[in-house]
Amino acid sequence: MRWLIDGYNVIRRDAGLASRERESLQAGREALLRLLAPAAQRSGDRFIVVFDGAGVGPASDRSAGPVETLFSRSGETADKVLIRLAARAGAGVAVVSSDRAVRQAVARVRAVAITADEFLSRITQARGRVGEVEKDEEAEQRPVPKRGNPRRAKKRDRRAQRALTRLDTSSGRPPSASAWRR
Repeated sequence: MRWLIDGYNVIRRDAGLASRERESLQAGREALLRLLAPAAQRSGDRFIVVFDGAGVGPASDRSAGPVETLFSRSGETADKVLIRLAARAGAGVAVVSSDRAVRQAVARVRAVAITADEFLSRITQARGRVGEVEKDEEAEQRPVPKRGNPRRAKKRDRRAQRALTRLDTSSGRPPSASAWRR
């Protein structure tokens, strides 16, 4: 799976990352990349972090192992880059952004839309679980949909949860088949 992440959006949703960003934009970006690297290695997924600002970062986009960084061009926002990349990839991508317009646009192209808060919560939980026995995720409460089976989460919520479950793997391989049947 490929993860497209709105870099500054995620940074500003976490107090620790935001404090690093107040030191400098570069420090905030580096702190985010350090946070993502173990998750990318554990899951085996490709992470692409998109930042606003042509000319703000390095002379060219860079790749640090399983985590890549992209900077938007002049006159283009990271949101537009995320939507364009999601449209190209379609159903095989998860987009992390708390921007409602971005989440709606990527959902239209059948990509998984995940809020920055959900993503950060799962990343920090996964960091704490490395080496521990994973909890039964079925025990978590799910929102009640307005139509259909009242005990089943909405399809978009199930897709988001499946994508987030990939971040929980501590062995570097995808989760068992039972994790995908929810």
